[in-house]
Amino acid sequence: MVAHTSGGRGVAGSNPVSPNFYMQFSLYDTKQKSLQAIDSERQPTLKIYSCGPTVYNIAHIGNLRSYIFSDVLRRTLKLAGFTVEMAMNITDVDDKTIKGAYEIALQKGQEKASHGDLKNFTEKYSQLFFADLDKIGIEKVEHYPRATDHIDEMVDLVQRLIDKGFAYTQDGSIYMAIDKVKDYGVLSHIDLDSVKTGLRYNTDEYGKDDIRDFVLWKGEKENDISWQTSIGKGRPGWHLECSAMIQSIFGECIDIHTGGIDLVFPHHENESAQSNCAYEHSFVKNWMHCEHLLVDNKKMSKSLNNFYTLEDIEKKGFKPVFLRYLLLSVHYKQKLNFTLESLEQCEKTVTRIWNSFKKVNLAEDNLQLLSQNEKANFESLKITFLGQLCNNLNVSGALGTFHDFMSLANQHCDKGISAIDKEYLIEQYNFFDQLINVLKFMPTELNATNSHADLLLTKRNQARKNKDFVTADKLRDDLLGLGFKIIDTKLSSVLEKA
Repeated sequence: MVAHTSGGRGVAGSNPVSPNFYMQFSLYDTKQKSLQAIDSERQPTLKIYSCGPTVYNIAHIGNLRSYIFSDVLRRTLKLAGFTVEMAMNITDVDDKTIKGAYEIALQKGQEKASHGDLKNFTEKYSQLFFADLDKIGIEKVEHYPRATDHIDEMVDLVQRLIDKGFAYTQDGSIYMAIDKVKDYGVLSHIDLDSVKTGLRYNTDEYGKDDIRDFVLWKGEKENDISWQTSIGKGRPGWHLECSAMIQSIFGECIDIHTGGIDLVFPHHENESAQSNCAYEHSFVKNWMHCEHLLVDNKKMSKSLNNFYTLEDIEKKGFKPVFLRYLLLSVHYKQKLNFTLESLEQCEKTVTRIWNSFKKVNLAEDNLQLLSQNEKANFESLKITFLGQLCNNLNVSGALGTFHDFMSLANQHCDKGISAIDKEYLIEQYNFFDQLINVLKFMPTELNATNSHADLLLTKRNQARKNKDFVTADKLRDDLLGLGFKIIDTKLSSVLEKA
């Protein structure tokens, strides 16, 4: 069985790298439009809030890209020595979820949906969401607040805004008066002088370029789901929910707020406005946003027949871990173009990683230890890897460094390594895998030792070194007969199930 320790621990454990290195950490801030330094000595614990799903349907791969982005951020910060406290909300009350609950009520012959109908509808999609996170290797965070569990906090936030003169009542609903917000538009960089304000929106979502007073609290309507509160009977508007949950969980300014680029306006602009106006402290230090995912260079759409969920990917014969590798391999600030061909390439790449890790486990024993210089080469690659990640999550550069490490490890394994060095290299793979998180998904046929196949591969590698290509070709055919194909690299060869 191949040895493996799952990811999740910080570098401070058995894989230390110079702590002075961690002070050089920078992330791009949407509001400032520039890189902002984060100092681990002054700020060892980071509070992070990531916008999660509205649980009215199954998540698509565009959603999953955003969640992979927040997972990469979380894992990088932990590797760099930070302590992370993170929340991802579950939006279980908005226009879409209420529509779904109402359809359930109609099927039961009811004229109005109940809170129970809403919970039953959203719980189904919440569980599907968490199942997808597990399949794609996203680490669980500390908090998953549901909007319906924080109605009291939302009411308190609205009352604060009324008391301070930022909100007003109209036709039973309560709205945020954006003309009273001093810096409305600074996050999304919208020019308020060029747009007409003073109109109102009572829906949760609206156009990107339309600036209007947004609804904080929706007065009760026919067939709507409502709560009886001190500010009237009704329900929260979508923009209100995240602000109240952040205040409830963290109670103060958070360090990082993440989400997809489509959330900058209006959602995050409105969040920022209402929170900064209601409370005496600043709301968010760093705003980070992930770019869109395209499919075959087009916007994903069911009408274009290019809409994919994780289940769709699995039905096409791909393991979720291959999608994970693809989604994390492109920098979060770049558009990612998904194609089935790119997914096939990631399948080959992840399989090579699995085979390389197996190669270390099965390397022949050699009494000669790695020299200090050889170990220094491995340590230098680790530092380079982490340095690239600390530079605004440069994952593509970091993955390139990891593949340099893998090639070097393969080269040493071809010569044979000592038991001590085998343990050392396994530990290094686990260090890198704290970000990549693909080793735990290794298939059992790769985990299990096939001693005969491994022996044939060793003999073939030796035959290639001796330029005995007739023998090498015969051994290749023997391996194919056992159900293995060979992936040749410049430094070595590895097995892959045919």
